Amino acid sequence: MRCFTILGPTQSGKSTLLKALGELEGRPVTAAFTDALTVSQFSYLGEPWAGFDIAGGPDYLGHAGEALAASDAAILCVPPDPDTAVLAAPYLRLIEQSGVPCFIFINKMDQDEARIRDIVGALQAYANHHIVLRQVPMRDAGGHVTGSVDLVSERAFQYREGQSSKLIEIPAAIQDREQEARGELLEHLADFDDGLMEQLIEDRGPASEEVYTILAEAHRDNAIMAAYLGAASHGNGLSRLMKALRHEAPGREAIGLRLGIEAPLALGVASDTRKHVGKSTLIRALGQGIRHGEPLAGAALGTLTGIDGKAVAEPLAPGALAVAVKSDHLDPGMAYDAEASLPLPRWTRGRPPTYPRLLLPAKERDDARLSAALGRMAAADPGMETSQDGETGHAVVHLQGPIHLRRVLAKLAEDFGIEAVEQPVSGIYRETVTGPVETHYRHRKQSGGAGQFADVVLTIRPQGRGAGFAFDETVKGGTVPRNYIPAVEAGAREAMERGPLGFPVVDVAVTLLDGKTHAVDSSDHAFRTAARAGVREAMERAGTVVLQPIERVEIHVPTIHSGSLVALVSSLKGQVLGFEAHGRARGWDVFQALLPAAAREELFQALGGLSHGTAWFESHFDHYEELHGKDAERIREARATELA
Repeated sequence: MRCFTILGPTQSGKSTLLKALGELEGRPVTAAFTDALTVSQFSYLGEPWAGFDIAGGPDYLGHAGEALAASDAAILCVPPDPDTAVLAAPYLRLIEQSGVPCFIFINKMDQDEARIRDIVGALQAYANHHIVLRQVPMRDAGGHVTGSVDLVSERAFQYREGQSSKLIEIPAAIQDREQEARGELLEHLADFDDGLMEQLIEDRGPASEEVYTILAEAHRDNAIMAAYLGAASHGNGLSRLMKALRHEAPGREAIGLRLGIEAPLALGVASDTRKHVGKSTLIRALGQGIRHGEPLAGAALGTLTGIDGKAVAEPLAPGALAVAVKSDHLDPGMAYDAEASLPLPRWTRGRPPTYPRLLLPAKERDDARLSAALGRMAAADPGMETSQDGETGHAVVHLQGPIHLRRVLAKLAEDFGIEAVEQPVSGIYRETVTGPVETHYRHRKQSGGAGQFADVVLTIRPQGRGAGFAFDETVKGGTVPRNYIPAVEAGAREAMERGPLGFPVVDVAVTLLDGKTHAVDSSDHAFRTAARAGVREAMERAGTVVLQPIERVEIHVPTIHSGSLVALVSSLKGQVLGFEAHGRARGWDVFQALLPAAAREELFQALGGLSHGTAWFESHFDHYEELHGKDAERIREARATELA
């Protein structure tokens, strides 16, 4: 069995294309394995095939990456409109990162009169590979596409609704265009074959069989991308595409080499957890003899079924697909040998998640179940990560956006029976003291039995941004015994957990100057308590200011949208650092800026709007800076309300 992944922008007709390819010779077996992945298995010219249809939209790029890793070829399905080529840019970028040979299918040719040359040129702006045109369209007097001419065989095919295309003579009106396009194709292929180059120099026409061979080798070596034409809803252009896949897509042997993994037994394509069923993982066998009960990824392989739930023949043939049930140790996006799971390259996971949200169980008793469910979901969803909020301890999910969040909440309810409530992540602010203060604090407590006594003289002072917390002591004469000094430091650190404004305190130095002890009542606990209370008192006297975190943001954006980012970053009170062309992704810029962390969600929303979902960003903490004026007052009031 050979496999391909169909991907492309929303509304490009991917699902229709996969369905039509599967129905070329009978009825396919199709299943929606997850909300992101539909799998179709079918036969073509006596050979078994499987197609992975990835849902459109940037949220699903991670799922596309995991499917591509297990595929022999990619089909990029695009609409026939040059202006929408930018929407295909993220998919072209992912395909080129994957190294999977790509076949471009320009769909819906019955609905548009755009020049094919313009469409290919617009796509070429985002592809490092040269895109070669494999067909030219034939049009009627009204400009509508009625068929195509194959540039290798030089045969013309007229589309017929519901039937195979009819072989006809190349119309005289298109002969010049066909010869021009064929010449361009041959010139590009000559870069990969010296014999063809020699024939072109000598003005000798190569045989079609020779051109097919050179084209197939170039495609299998991932040296070019070829563009095909058609209309999946009418069955047009499908046989030509499938024949190209059959002859030009490499076999499964290339997968391990492409991924840099030696002799994997199988790959995890996707995984899902459903109520009353448990975890199911779609795997593709690459090695010999995979069967139920034998070791895979360090544990026994569970039951194997087809995508239709029926039993499959074992051992699972190389290249074949199966669903592993009761194999909870198998995660998608991994390669498996007998002993372990091997991680796939980073590109398979798509874009990093940049939409964090706190998730709280609607019922407190579900807290532990929620954490476990999120862990299982994150293992199956390459676009999702989990962490824990350092201040509240609640679960934080890092997602691809609001739509992704809705899917996560729905799955928690439907498959795990957990109602969850989402909130923005707060607690990003800090505070620091504005000046030095010396304080004297005595802790004395007597309540029967041994008492508590500790006396400390401390100073606090601000440090430079990013310096963090520092502690030292200048005690003389043993007024505070050495064994109590670590307790003083511990108490000072505890005081930093919440300052007068309610935020964690940063960039403060504490010095122990002096103190007193009691022979009976002094203890580590007493000195820890005295230091904590003394530092808090000193901070109240010194006064503190709110600090906001500033992040260094790296925005990946198609070049045509770069100019809009200057105004956007400025509107979010950020600082533009500059931008440059991406070193490996054609048609993309990398835009650098400093931005308040509180503006991250606004950036997310605005960036999606101005780039139609094509741009994305990564952010990392850079430094803290003081927040002034009304913004600082608003944050103080909000914090006071939270703590009330």
